[in-house]
Amino acid sequence: MREMTFVEATRVALAAAMEADPTIFVVGEGIGARGGNFTTTLGLYERFGPERLRDTPIAERGFVGMCCGAAMTGARPVVDFMFLDFILDAMGELVNQIAKIQYMSSGRVKMPLLLRGCIGIGSSAATHHSGNYYPMFAHIPGFRVVLPSTPYDAKGLFTTALQCNDPVLFLEHRSLIFSKGEVPEEEYTIPFGQARIARQGEHATVVALASMVPKTLEACNQLVKDGFEIEVVDPRTVAPLDIDTILASVHKTGRLLIVDEDFEPCGIGAEVAAQVVDKGFDDLDAPIKRLNGAHTPTPYSPTLEGAIVPNVDSIEQAIRELLAE
Repeated sequence: MREMTFVEATRVALAAAMEADPTIFVVGEGIGARGGNFTTTLGLYERFGPERLRDTPIAERGFVGMCCGAAMTGARPVVDFMFLDFILDAMGELVNQIAKIQYMSSGRVKMPLLLRGCIGIGSSAATHHSGNYYPMFAHIPGFRVVLPSTPYDAKGLFTTALQCNDPVLFLEHRSLIFSKGEVPEEEYTIPFGQARIARQGEHATVVALASMVPKTLEACNQLVKDGFEIEVVDPRTVAPLDIDTILASVHKTGRLLIVDEDFEPCGIGAEVAAQVVDKGFDDLDAPIKRLNGAHTPTPYSPTLEGAIVPNVDSIEQAIRELLAE
């Protein structure tokens, strides 16, 4: 084990995979000699050269479509799209081609395409650089949607994504990519659809997504002072979603809160709540609660930006209200 940042953990996984598999190549804006906007490919250009670290113009629809064709013919492209907002320009290729080609070909054509980049609110990036949008992609059959919250999970899930024959969206929250944690030096994988119990507890369950995981854990540490032990479930992936781990936790605690920075309407929290009501209603001792970011475009002002995102205090208050039900 050694300490490394979230982005360094993914970079180690990418370098090892590129060394082992010559069909892997990376495309994106600034991912060559510059090493990526978030250092996602730092040092790899010198190691693997311009054929496999391919800088692109600002043409998301073009290079996503190109990588769709490359994946169909046996390559393993990695699209580094910087911000998830940008890849929305390629929705036709993503939804109508990449997500469907395996079904349309009766499984004869694989789609080992990894799409990775930044999500989330912070740093006054405003509304064109702060999107989450993962419920949109989780809604489409064919995609794997990955939301790591720790460097350990980032490396293991990224390694899995690099070996997957399905299209994977690997989404890295801006507030987490330079966070540090202990990571094994050897290669390892974490299966998709396997949630993590980030904290054991008995009084309530909180399902927290991406950047909300560390904030929720901090809020839970405050609640311990009053004798409340809260269980925190980190789904890790939302497509597939490990509902069984969530149900097992609710069976133990009887209460559920879902904390998500993304919008509440039609969100992941609504899906989790619906499935728990359907499959675990008798375990509930209180109504399911959700805590989300405000349903509004992201403001540029740091003060306004901070006001629309759940924080440690609002998470703690939401848990206290759930416990009082």
